[in-house]
Amino acid sequence: MPIVFSSLNHPQRVALAAELHSRPFLKLRAPERISHIAVFGHGRNHNAEAQHELLAALCRHFGVTGPAGAASHFQHDFGRFRLKWELHSEFATYTFAERAEAADFERMPIGHVPQEWLLALQGRVLVAAHVVLRKGGVAEHAPVHELFEGASLAASRVMQGAELCSDFAIQADGFSRFVVNDVDMREQQAGRLVQRVLEIETYRMMALYGLPAAQRAVPELNAVEKELAEATAALVRSDGTTEQALLQRITHLAARIENLSLQNSYRFAASKAYFRLVNARIDELREHRIEGVPTVAEFMERRLAPAMSTCEAVAARQDALARRIANSNDLLRTRVGIVQETQNRQILQSLNARAAQQLRLQQAVEGLSVAAISYYVVGLLGYTVKGAKGLGWPVNPDAVIGAAVPLVAAAVWLALRSMHRRLHRAHG
Repeated sequence: MPIVFSSLNHPQRVALAAELHSRPFLKLRAPERISHIAVFGHGRNHNAEAQHELLAALCRHFGVTGPAGAASHFQHDFGRFRLKWELHSEFATYTFAERAEAADFERMPIGHVPQEWLLALQGRVLVAAHVVLRKGGVAEHAPVHELFEGASLAASRVMQGAELCSDFAIQADGFSRFVVNDVDMREQQAGRLVQRVLEIETYRMMALYGLPAAQRAVPELNAVEKELAEATAALVRSDGTTEQALLQRITHLAARIENLSLQNSYRFAASKAYFRLVNARIDELREHRIEGVPTVAEFMERRLAPAMSTCEAVAARQDALARRIANSNDLLRTRVGIVQETQNRQILQSLNARAAQQLRLQQAVEGLSVAAISYYVVGLLGYTVKGAKGLGWPVNPDAVIGAAVPLVAAAVWLALRSMHRRLHRAHG
């Protein structure tokens, strides 16, 4: 009986193999119009559920069955337009495409989307872009700068068969604009190029999302740095009586910088990752210069790279400040520990002196105890001897008592010493 090979598979084999094919490009052929939006999630924990609900609502409006709840990609031809949907960790992208007779920005496919659905995105659209894919080079169309409102354009020849132009600015309609000229692209190349362009725009905005956090963090870092400098100066001048107050002050600074780090660390790391993706997608364009205008790479180097450098600088400053606070905290705790050890040593010395005094007192009391016990024992012996003399015994009470005093005292002293040794062994 032949073996069914699929039964031998690891549980993740099929899913991992399909991952490379899970996000296919849109099939585009000039002329085309494309609208693209990136919808930000409610948060990392609830992003997927909220994004699936939005997609399901759009599909229901057009009577289309949406994807399963675990899907991260969806494509469908709705007739008037084609939709490509992708779910990412923080956002989801909707790319609408339609064939066009005239390659302009007059009637874009986003116009087919119901207004109620768009209103549900209130405050959540981070990226909105229009792309016009047209046949022929720049020379075959009207001046390209007339399609843009920005003062500066970036343009280049890309992927050995196309031209790309954009000002990367938000136009009056709320969308940024890109013009892609299909000069001599092969089949499916247009879809890959448009996908790269939209990814550059999306990842650019996601990378810049960390800049406001960096700008908000600077005043707080300035305040913490100033207060740390004052606390450190006070530590240098400290006479040993203010360490506890300084320790509380520096601990408060550590809590402030830790809270700031928790708020910003993820955002700064994400911005760094998105910036790497932007550069990777630009490299994939394989740009060649069009004389008189900067390339996309040069445009990003002048406009995006400084913002990312600001985020990196703030992140590095935040980490360095946290280390300085930790060092100051360790130094102050060491000083507090030394002071406490000195105080403990003084207390031990005081306890030792008191113990010595108690020992001397104890020894004095023991001497008195020997005398007192001996006195009472000798007194009892005296009564006994006198009673014997009264009974007619030939004894001299004074001689017997006088001879018994040293013997009784020695016996009492030895008995007390023996008792002390037994007690010492019992507690030792």
